[in-house]
Amino acid sequence: MAGMCDAEEPDGSSERGPRLWGDEEIFESRRSMQKNLGLSWNSRSLPVSRLQQSLQGEKPDPQGSQCLEDVSQKQRQSGFEDILQQLTWMNATLAGLCRPCSWNWEFFQGNCYFFSQTKDAWKASVAACQGMKAQLVIVNTTEEQKFLTVWNARKNQRIWIGLSDHHSEGAWKWVDDTPLLLSFWQEGEPNNHDNEDCGELSGNGWNDNKCSTENFWTCEKPSTPCPEL
Repeated sequence: MAGMCDAEEPDGSSERGPRLWGDEEIFESRRSMQKNLGLSWNSRSLPVSRLQQSLQGEKPDPQGSQCLEDVSQKQRQSGFEDILQQLTWMNATLAGLCRPCSWNWEFFQGNCYFFSQTKDAWKASVAACQGMKAQLVIVNTTEEQKFLTVWNARKNQRIWIGLSDHHSEGAWKWVDDTPLLLSFWQEGEPNNHDNEDCGELSGNGWNDNKCSTENFWTCEKPSTPCPEL
């Protein structure tokens, strides 16, 4: 069975050969075509392409138009599929490049940590973290304490943490104003020797020290989730 875009079979009349035209008919036909195509009377021949365009314009083929429409639809569908593949590839590439933390920040259990290369007093350290839209580190779990301890062991330095009792002696609170529940004080600490009101990480545990002392410091903020594909 012939498809929509297949050529039609010739009818019986075509087998008997073309109809012969007389000179007058040929003349009138040529004159009409020259007029339609904008040719001068001195033209000796008709361009085949313009003749075909003229004939197609006068007698449109419904099946041919349907074929062109089908091809155009397939081309659009193919273009959409190509765009979808490119977007999928771009998403996968971006996901692979995604960093949950900014450069110079370390990722651990959903948070980002910045370890300073300079020293400051406790209040200045608090302000420095706030300037980076973070806070002086708050230790909530044993795992987080171990993470900070291992990192600090590389340099063996004292690091300010976001803990103090400068608002009320002996009532230790974090910088977000939450009370201290889980602690890792070294033995004999805090001892408030010479008015020590700020907490620092020293070795494997905590120590209280004067808030005016210049220490390194660590900031903490939530990580940025990577986009889902």
